[in-house]
Amino acid sequence: MTRRITKAVIPAAGLGTRFLPATKAMPKEMLPVVDKPAIQYVVEEAVNAGLTDVLMITGRNKNALENHFDRVAELEATLERKGDTAKLEKVNESTELADMHYVRQGDPKGLGHAVHRAHMHVGDEPFAVLLGDDIIDARDELLTRMLDEQVKRDASIVALLEVDPDSIHLYGAAAVETTDDPDVVRITGMVEKPAKEVAPSNYAVIGRYVLRPEVFGILANTPPGKGGEIQLTDALMTMAGDVAGTGGVYGVVFRGRRYDTGDKLDYIKAVVQLASDRDDLGPDLRPWLIEYAAQLQKD
Repeated sequence: MTRRITKAVIPAAGLGTRFLPATKAMPKEMLPVVDKPAIQYVVEEAVNAGLTDVLMITGRNKNALENHFDRVAELEATLERKGDTAKLEKVNESTELADMHYVRQGDPKGLGHAVHRAHMHVGDEPFAVLLGDDIIDARDELLTRMLDEQVKRDASIVALLEVDPDSIHLYGAAAVETTDDPDVVRITGMVEKPAKEVAPSNYAVIGRYVLRPEVFGILANTPPGKGGEIQLTDALMTMAGDVAGTGGVYGVVFRGRRYDTGDKLDYIKAVVQLASDRDDLGPDLRPWLIEYAAQLQKD
């Protein structure tokens, strides 16, 4: 009998160098996207998919992540005295989201190494991995579909996004075969950040994975790859070629709204898009954006 997946792993040990100097003393995952840090969107996505046991892989100077999901008794007491129940509810949301756990990555040896650090917590059961740079719009289903496919196929599942071939060098690229299910493909190979000319497809791997526990043993024996780091992509390539031993790897093609907060320009776009869609901000922001865009064209 297949057990329901309850554990999510969120690697969050990166240095955030693309956002310096803002990330000199603050984790990049704590950068606000409107009025919530980016990492909270990711944890909320996991919880909404039924993953209530969340392990965050952190590093040095990442204490703010733990503090954000912890109680702040003084702040709560102050808001309660003021009768500001709306703000108190927002503060308590992050505290009560999930059963949060933390482990440090230690040596910065890449995503594969970070995922391997979750082995003792996850144990011998499938689990999800969510990368903090990707925010999936709460109105679009992805992780739930991936969890369903994992149970159905007893395999590892990755999220795929069709991108412009000129951009494939920014991602891991998947070689795929079609299946009978729409937007589900079997992955036969993967290449980390290939040049356009040698990419097996324009299907890019984005930051959502549902993995069988065999990945831990494979990662333990995966040598450093591109960039001198242990690449999760290399371990997935091994699993894709060992269907009998690992169940293989399948991809769910995502066609919804995704916001990349790991790039400065895309981060700004994400803030604007999410704010524009909100009932409390959108009605005032959207007309201003139209006016501002028109003014830019005149200038």
